[in-house]
Amino acid sequence: MTKTVCLAEQRTESRSPAGGDIWFVLEGSDSREFRGSLVDYSRRGFRAAHPQISLSAGQSVSFRHSFGEGRALVMWNRILERHVESGFLILDE
Repeated sequence: MTKTVCLAEQRTESRSPAGGDIWFVLEGSDSREFRGSLVDYSRRGFRAAHPQISLSAGQSVSFRHSFGEGRALVMWNRILERHVESGFLILDE
């Protein structure tokens, strides 16, 4: 027997495809820097591919990409074969 799960789309904003580099700095005592690739973005968030397997939901990062810079909260991670994809919520300052 196969079980099918349907998840409703929870995004309230449309996303636009993007590309290019994104630079991150982990906030807190472990302030490592790492680089990734921007996948898509919206007014309040973005998705990026990167190699940082230890990144976890709830962590804060500083970021910089071609559409802006600031602080963001990691909302989710998807570990794939060759990289990690993460969704970020941009934090208002």
